[in-house]
Amino acid sequence: MEVRRLTLAELAMRLRSPTAGEELSPAAGVCCVQVDARGEPAPTRQAANCPVIAVVEGREVPDVVDVRVSSEAEAARVVEAVKRNPFAAAVLVRLLRHNERNNVEDGLFAESLAYSSLQHGGEFRAWLAQWRSRSNPGKPRPPPTGPATLVERAGGQLGITLNRPRKRNAYGAEMRDALCEHLALALDDVSISRVVLAGAGTCFSAGGDLDEFGEATDAALAHAARVTRSAGALIHRLGGRVEARLHGACIGAGIELPAFAGRVAARRDAFFQLPEVGMGLIPGAGGTVSILPRIGRHRLAFMALTGARVDTETALAWGLVDAIA
Repeated sequence: MEVRRLTLAELAMRLRSPTAGEELSPAAGVCCVQVDARGEPAPTRQAANCPVIAVVEGREVPDVVDVRVSSEAEAARVVEAVKRNPFAAAVLVRLLRHNERNNVEDGLFAESLAYSSLQHGGEFRAWLAQWRSRSNPGKPRPPPTGPATLVERAGGQLGITLNRPRKRNAYGAEMRDALCEHLALALDDVSISRVVLAGAGTCFSAGGDLDEFGEATDAALAHAARVTRSAGALIHRLGGRVEARLHGACIGAGIELPAFAGRVAARRDAFFQLPEVGMGLIPGAGGTVSILPRIGRHRLAFMALTGARVDTETALAWGLVDAIA
């Protein structure tokens, strides 16, 4: 895969070409574009079909840029990540551009379509084959102990705790269904004025349950299930009534869902990652919608493309969390 190096003016000229969508795309062998962000950009409404990376400090960048970094070393890190899964990377940046201009409902719908498509793509299938070869195929899953979530009512407060500590609260179908049930109850019961979301054990959630990855063999069914059973959509509808209390690993769904909450408080031991592009996927629990208004498109693209680990202090400075508790 080729990395194109262009100035902003050259990029704008390329994007005005009727064949720009074909030329600046992994389908044409171009994984990303790295631009020299100096000078004034020429206006264009077109966008590349691959990530556009700019090294720049202390000034704004035009909308055509997807990832803003402060050094060549950071740019190289993004490029290497994109090269590993160029199609997932291209889908991510186009989706973020789309969701930046649309409402939550439309954003979740678009994210689900994109995620369901990538689940059947070659990059994810290659990752899945490697992961299965390393994870003792055929090994029986440990039986669950107790309910997937715990719920406690105290006056007008409803406490919901993710309850799979032995699996670091891996977010799977059982936990999703239970969480949706409790959140729907809070929406229906006007006497519930506050919902507190937390996790049992050493962390809030280490992300999607990898034991269930690859089980979706029907893209249409997977999409329908994702948009009709969306914990993120319910948290969004509850809005300021929800407080998420985070600790330890908050990976994938472990930060995508809490980011919908009206208030996110994190302990100092919390850290945040979006590893999905490295698997040939994109965030699929609502992260391209929930995290976007909190930290902006450029930071979200960097975080998702590289899988960078973000500590609590940085998360607070960016707006990913609202308080350190």
